[in-house]
Amino acid sequence: MNDRKLARKAASIVRKHARDKPVHIRVEDRVVYLEGAVSSYEEYVRIGREAGRLKGVRGVVNRLSFPEKMERKRPVGKKECIGEADVVIVGGGVVGCSIARELSRYRLRVILVERAEDVACGTSKANNAMVHTGIGEKMGTLKQKLCVKGHQMYKKITDELQVPYEQQGLYIITTRDSFAKTKIPGFLGNFIAKHIVPLIILRRAKKLGLPMKRVSRKELLENEPQVTERALAAVYSPTYGITCPYLFTIALAENALANGVEVMLDTEVVDITVKDGTVSSVVTTRGTIDTSFVINAAGLYADEIADMAGAREYTIHPKKGATLLFDREASALINRSLSILLFPRTEHYKGGGLMKTIDGNLQWGPTMREVFDPTDTSVTAEEIQAIFARYSLLAPRFPKNAVIAYFSGLRAATFTEDFFIEASRRVKGFIHVAGIQSPGLAAAPAIAEMVLDILRGEGLELERKTAFNPYRKGPPVIRHLSPAERERAIAENPLYGKIVCRCEEVTEGEIVDAIRAPIPARSVDAIKRRTRAGMGRCQGGFCLPRVVHILSRETGIPAEKIVKNGRDSHLFVGKAKCLLEGECEN
Repeated sequence: MNDRKLARKAASIVRKHARDKPVHIRVEDRVVYLEGAVSSYEEYVRIGREAGRLKGVRGVVNRLSFPEKMERKRPVGKKECIGEADVVIVGGGVVGCSIARELSRYRLRVILVERAEDVACGTSKANNAMVHTGIGEKMGTLKQKLCVKGHQMYKKITDELQVPYEQQGLYIITTRDSFAKTKIPGFLGNFIAKHIVPLIILRRAKKLGLPMKRVSRKELLENEPQVTERALAAVYSPTYGITCPYLFTIALAENALANGVEVMLDTEVVDITVKDGTVSSVVTTRGTIDTSFVINAAGLYADEIADMAGAREYTIHPKKGATLLFDREASALINRSLSILLFPRTEHYKGGGLMKTIDGNLQWGPTMREVFDPTDTSVTAEEIQAIFARYSLLAPRFPKNAVIAYFSGLRAATFTEDFFIEASRRVKGFIHVAGIQSPGLAAAPAIAEMVLDILRGEGLELERKTAFNPYRKGPPVIRHLSPAERERAIAENPLYGKIVCRCEEVTEGEIVDAIRAPIPARSVDAIKRRTRAGMGRCQGGFCLPRVVHILSRETGIPAEKIVKNGRDSHLFVGKAKCLLEGECEN
């Protein structure tokens, strides 16, 4: 479909949803640009999503204003040059760090910049950690293709980086409730759920080369006693994997660093200089980096980064997903990850499920809801109730009082609902890696290889290093060692014999390792991500003061200045006496 036809189709969508509103439509190179105003955020999303469904559309730039719209104040950058690089990667999530590691194989000057004080602080730390196979993605999409490829790469990479990874397997289950919310008669819905749906899944699996098999109701209930008696059938996917997304991201960054990549944390990009249609430099809060190539892997802020370069071809609309986390003891009731199919399906949502973490806890979720605020990681009572309502259909007897925590993450979706990975057609040297929502974790290694091919096609000379080392030695995890191994570790470092977090058996030595690591932990949550201190049943109720004390001792930062997760997340207002004397800063 050419630009003129796309413009007519887009105009029809606007008339349907925003009649009498001042909306201007422009289509250029199959990208739909929308400007003007609408009545609500729901209207803004509806118009953007319908425009994104138009056949042949490459992207949707939705600049429509709505009453709830928030303008983010950008910090001031510094113009003094702080370095030069062949490639600057914007974003320290799993995708940015995967690209950094892949580029570290070559004789290049590479700098990765991340606005947070640590890597893996955005979507990469708050997802359900599933290494998807691609079976749940729309056929023929880029994200399905890269998911299938990335899934096959995980075992090798996680072995090299000493990151936990396990192919646990997943049951995709149909029940008597699968078609309950449709107009299909019950007897017919049950027949489809039991016989037709599994057949469709298996045919799709065959096309993708995935080893999946049909499982009878009897076999399912024998293997998973907690599953509802209303179950009809299941399909088992044995290669469905699970990892730790933040440990994986940290390991990628550390290996890239060891192979010559410079990692700049707490460094926000505020502008991109373009001269004669070509990238010239990246302006940050710490200074300016001269470069010829920028890789935009900025997740929820990818459209803002593209705007800075004058290369925007999409808009990110955040989608929030809330998840419940259960105590490890209750997780023993489930042997494999479980997913229930409910119809009609929610568009662009695989449905979540009961997923075992790599550490043995069980999580229910995630949900999916559009939000306009890219920092909204709240979890509401309504979201918790929605999780219980949906997944109790799958495991009605599961002890719900075993919840120990809840969290939410944000998906960085474009309106075409697919990955947007290509060289900019407007600015030479600017590479889009945007719209990386689920299954971005699984696809990350394949995305990195695709970006390398794009850079090569754009003229970047890639000469392999002979000294590249793909291996990274992970820090010791004392709770996983045998008694003899623990004794040897404690003999070498007595701090490994001092338990700080009783729930997770985390020692002082492990916390010190995290603080002194190549990508150092400088906040309570950064230590939590690396060691699990504070992730157990009491959620840091006992170990937090001790963690703060160790962090203060090792870094020289006063205890009252220690933060939870970032520069504005202070845990304390000051020493206790300052409250009496009225001398606290806040």
